[in-house]
Amino acid sequence: MNSIHWIYLFAAGLFEIGFATSIKLMDSHKNIPWTIAFYVCVILSFGFLQEAAKSIPIGTAYAVWTGIGAVGTFVIGVIFFNDPSILLRWIGVSLIILGVIFLKAA
Repeated sequence: MNSIHWIYLFAAGLFEIGFATSIKLMDSHKNIPWTIAFYVCVILSFGFLQEAAKSIPIGTAYAVWTGIGAVGTFVIGVIFFNDPSILLRWIGVSLIILGVIFLKAA
């Protein structure tokens, strides 16, 4: 497996965080800058995911991509949007991270 594809996958995950966060801020397409950010992030996220999947098994790539997006979006929500920050939610996110680590190791 080419390591550049893992970098692409990480970038795809970061852009997934961007588009998920933009959904919260675009106000049904009324907030134009956040709407543009949403579409740019979607295109870049899927583009990088497509490149990563050329070398990484698609099941692994998809799970890692969604894991990065889920964990990153969770943290953004807690820090910037006052989402609940309770122990059970942090345990859930920790399990996602653990799953991604196991997929990478396998």
